[in-house]
Parts: sequence; C-alpha cells; structure tokens
Amino acid sequence: MEFFDFGTIFFLIAAAVIFFQLRNVLGRRTGNERPPFDPYSANRKPAAENGAGERENVVSLPRRKGAAEPDQTYADIDKVAKPGTELNKGMRAIRDADASFQPKSFVEGAKMAYEMIVMAYADGDRRTLKNLLSREVYEGFVAAIDEREKRKEKIESSFVGIDGMDIIAAEMKGSEAHVTLRVVSELISATRDSAGEVIDGDPETVAEVKDVWTFARDTRARDPNWKLVATEAED
Repeated sequence: MEFFDFGTIFFLIAAAVIFFQLRNVLGRRTGNERPPFDPYSANRKPAAENGAGERENVVSLPRRKGAAEPDQTYADIDKVAKPGTELNKGMRAIRDADASFQPKSFVEGAKMAYEMIVMAYADGDRRTLKNLLSREVYEGFVAAIDEREKRKEKIESSFVGIDGMDIIAAEMKGSEAHVTLRVVSELISATRDSAGEVIDGDPETVAEVKDVWTFARDTRARDPNWKLVATEAED
C-alpha cells in the first residue's frame, strides 16, 4: 500500500475545492455569451433599422437657417420718421457717418442743452454758453448780453419745462451732421431796467415759447458733443 504524505493530500484537496468554486462562479460556456466589451462601440446608440433589417447610416447635417431677419440698423429711425421721407433719409445718412447717433437719445440730450442755454443766456453765463454754442452763435449771444449789461438791465427767468421737442430736419453737410428741432417750452421771464421796473415779460405769468434750433457736430472729430449752430423763433 502506498501512502501519501499529509502535505500532498492537503494540496490535492485544496485544488479540488478551488476548481469547484471557480466552476460555480464562472459557469460553463454555452455559445450564447455576450461578446467582449468594445470600448469604441460602448457609447454608440444602436442605429434604427429599416424594413429589410439593414442598419441606416445616420449623418447629422447642420440645420437650415430660417428666413433672414429684417435689417434693424435703422429701426429706431423708422419709428421717428417714415421710411422714404427726406427726414428719414437725412437721419439714415447721419447714422451711416456716426453709428452712435440715435434719435431718441439725441432729443433727450437736446432737451438738457436747451434748458442750460436758455438759463445761461438769462444769467449772462458766457462760460456755459461757449461750451454749447458754435462760434457764430456764441458771438451773437454774447453781443446781446453785453448790450443788456451796458443798459444795466437784468433778466429774471424760471424754466418751467418742455412741452414738445421734435426733429423736423436732418442732413449731412460734408462731414458735419445737422439736426433741426422744433421746441415748445414754458418759461416765466421778465426783464427789469436799472430801477427794477419790468420792461419786458411778466414775472408771474407762464409764457409759451416756440423755437426752431439746429444742432451740429463734425462726425470725424473725437468730440461727441453737439453744438447749437442756428436759432430762430417760430411764429
């Protein structure tokens, strides 16, 4: 009788147990196993199949763009003046020369300038006027102030407000943009002589004033400010 030593018998039993456990865990191959994992196809979605069972090759194409949107370059101008009119053409020409020109913003700025100019003239404030008027208009305003001061007359004026301000003309003259406005404002104004007597206006009555003012600026200049270049009273 042959005898196996204890160590040999132990290793044989251990090998049999390990083989039995691996068989239970891994199972047998039946021919229906899943194919090995393919990292290049794992994230792909299955393509739709046609009636014949063949796969369709799907290629994503860029979507066709919708109808071109209307040009909004002059939309704000068209709201102020009907397209095709001389006023609209004039403002479009200014926009072409100065992309920052916007009718609504221009009118808001002109309202502030109007009040500043009216009050500066009444107060004899030459410094303020010089920054807001063209040279020719400034000289005319200063001449009137000088004459008033020689006669020792004084204007008392209170600005009530602007009832209306509308752009009535616009054009390019070379590189210079010109915009004309019709202004309807309310003022309380009176001129007193050296003795303090009222010689013009009424210090207690609100008067309606109608003006036609033209502002201009050189579109090639770095200075974005507009200056008053012409004034006239509307009848």
